Amino acid sequence: MHPRRLRRLPRHCYTGFARYAVTFCARHRRSVFTDAPLVNLVLTQILRTASSSSFDVVAYCCMPDHLHLLVEATAETASLLEFVKDAKQCSSFHAKVLLGAPLWQVGYFERVLRSDEDTRAVARYILQNPVRAGLVKDACEYRFSGSARYSVRQIVEWVQDPIH
Repeated sequence: MHPRRLRRLPRHCYTGFARYAVTFCARHRRSVFTDAPLVNLVLTQILRTASSSSFDVVAYCCMPDHLHLLVEATAETASLLEFVKDAKQCSSFHAKVLLGAPLWQVGYFERVLRSDEDTRAVARYILQNPVRAGLVKDACEYRFSGSARYSVRQIVEWVQDPIH
């Protein structure tokens, strides 16, 4: 029996200028994201797909068995549904060479950020994942997190600024 699919908002809610927190889980929640060549390959494909899909990756964190993304649309035509489909498909295709098996579990989790939500608070949550999991003591130490917009040091400093 297949697990019940998560309900999504109407399609139009995922198109246009918006920000999203998205989580992809590795198939069977395997700890596959511990090897730098695989993580770099997957992140390269996702960042490339984001750019071509009119999304900016504000923050990402590749935990051992899942990936967090904070993305922001850069065009009115940007579609989160299309970006996710293409990002998962492209990264899985390239990763299969190294893994010999499918990369992602079916589906994903997303949260549409409200207009009054501070992007930094969500980025902070994402970047603090490895600290909360006990993988590192400081977010700057984790090698599989960052941003397409900022250097690792810049994104960590940016999220540590007081939120007004």
